[in-house]
Amino acid sequence: MTSPAAANRPGPVLALEYPRSLGVHDSYEEAQGVVDYLSDQEFPVDQCMIVGTDLKQVERVTGRLTTGRVALGGVASGVWLGLFVGLIFALFAPTGDALVTVLGAVAFGAFFGVVWALIGYAMTRGRRDFVSVTQVVATRYEVLTEHKHAERARELLDQRPGAPLG
Repeated sequence: MTSPAAANRPGPVLALEYPRSLGVHDSYEEAQGVVDYLSDQEFPVDQCMIVGTDLKQVERVTGRLTTGRVALGGVASGVWLGLFVGLIFALFAPTGDALVTVLGAVAFGAFFGVVWALIGYAMTRGRRDFVSVTQVVATRYEVLTEHKHAERARELLDQRPGAPLG
């Protein structure tokens, strides 16, 4: 029978059986440097993990959302969808009508793209009048290794140039 803790554990590729911490670092580059140093010392780095912890969501506002910007986005997405559908229909159209079919589908797609985008924007009633990009970032990075290699890894890290004494 599997314990609830084991059921929530990531698959074998992303898990160590009994991980031990080798240190917590403020940047990914620092943690990567630790693993790189261990690799240079012939340490079995396939038994290591870098785990981002203390996650936070960062949203970068990139601009103001206006009716014109919404309409332009609707046209663009509608044109792409219309082009896709038009090309598929063109495969089955008579030889002389293929171009007319594609152009008609593009125009139809642009029209409905604008309509749906503006309807969606109007339904928000100005509650979100900006454009942004969101990402989840870690604020700390912990280097882990399998328990059977932890002692050797710590010895190697203590020998690293610039390592704290004692």
